[in-house]
Amino acid sequence: MSANGNEPIPALLPRGPGHRFVVYGDSCSGIPGAPHERTFAAVNAVLRRLSPPPEFILFLGDEIAGLTPDPDALRTQWRHWLEQEMGWLDRHAIPLWHTTGNHTAFDTMSERVFRDVLNHLPRNGPAGQEGLSYWVRRGDLLLVFVHTLWTGLGGEGHVETEWPGRVLRQHADARHKLVIGHHPIHPVNGFSGAYQREVGPEHASLFWDTLVQGGVLAYLCSHILAFDVQVHRGVLQICSAGAGTAHRMPEGIEYLHFVQAALDAQGLRYQVVDTAGRVRERLSWPLMLPPSEAWRALPLGETAALVTGRRDDRVVAFRFTGRTAGEGNGTAQTLVSAFQPGSQAALWIGLRGMEQRLTVILGPERQRSPHYWIGPPLQPGAAFAVRIVVDAGMGPGGLLCDAGDGGWSSLAAASPWGAERLDWPERWSVGRAQGGNDDRPFRGSSLEVAAVSF
Repeated sequence: MSANGNEPIPALLPRGPGHRFVVYGDSCSGIPGAPHERTFAAVNAVLRRLSPPPEFILFLGDEIAGLTPDPDALRTQWRHWLEQEMGWLDRHAIPLWHTTGNHTAFDTMSERVFRDVLNHLPRNGPAGQEGLSYWVRRGDLLLVFVHTLWTGLGGEGHVETEWPGRVLRQHADARHKLVIGHHPIHPVNGFSGAYQREVGPEHASLFWDTLVQGGVLAYLCSHILAFDVQVHRGVLQICSAGAGTAHRMPEGIEYLHFVQAALDAQGLRYQVVDTAGRVRERLSWPLMLPPSEAWRALPLGETAALVTGRRDDRVVAFRFTGRTAGEGNGTAQTLVSAFQPGSQAALWIGLRGMEQRLTVILGPERQRSPHYWIGPPLQPGAAFAVRIVVDAGMGPGGLLCDAGDGGWSSLAAASPWGAERLDWPERWSVGRAQGGNDDRPFRGSSLEVAAVSF
């Protein structure tokens, strides 16, 4: 895509009837002349080049710097943000919906200000959260906004779980369901900390169960200054917090951005656009694997690689079947290894520990410590069927597993990067690592491996 500052940026369009919209968050602005005013303006300048423009915008919280005990100062910041920084937007033609954030609704006073300033938001939330939690229905699309720091439950990292479930059940006929909140449910890029960085554990599991049972496509959040996508039990978590707070983003890894998305009968597609107008990341969901005839069976032992080199949008899928070893030995076991002779494996997929826990290890840089992605344990002495997807377009959430227990889920990791750094080497090895003194053989039986790249 051209980075010319005057050219329109082609928006993704629904493939038939559907919806197109923009998602972004965490500008932390509202103060004239402050640094975040400039960075937020740079994001908006690119957003305004979208052609055609979005039908609506979802802002994921922390519009203003906030975090002040002075309600008049909060109102002043909100007024500057709405009337000056967002004055370019015709909010009657393109609705702008908000979720609460830790800079904007951090105590009972700021919750009152949020309600007053954004008095156009629906008042259909649970008792005590009117104007803080709410839902919007647009034809076959349901949007549910949750307050992830409600003072009535304890503040930051606390969220109502019963009300979203009721709303999802009442709108079971909606083809598309999105839930929007400020705090992630699952840790992003290794930045973990209950209540401060993600929703607290007494809410998180039940909340995600509610999304899965309610047929939700995606949970949209911000708070962690990054773009990140994960999937857990078939539900996406998309984190977009690139609207302005640049000085706290990891340099060289994260970037200012907005997300433009399209929804239709085939699913969700998005593109992540930076302040130069470049598309940096993209996804089409649900994941559609090639038909069985496109897969290639891999022989045991060393073989030529199915794919080589680097490509930012490459997807490689593996299918593993067999029977695990019995109990009593925790040494690592190789399912497949991708390596260059004489170097550590760039990719290793196997089982580790007494639990025989599924693990993916990426080591894209020579003489640098590899990063680990951790999956479920496999039952000792039992038949198994596991699929692993390595998606270079999804960042750290692009190491996906389907072990037959609830759909695709991203493997757990503490890395800010993923397979986009992987330069696929020339050799693969199945059932053992590359030769030498550390072969790490698979100790079970009947191992069969197939792979496909698309």
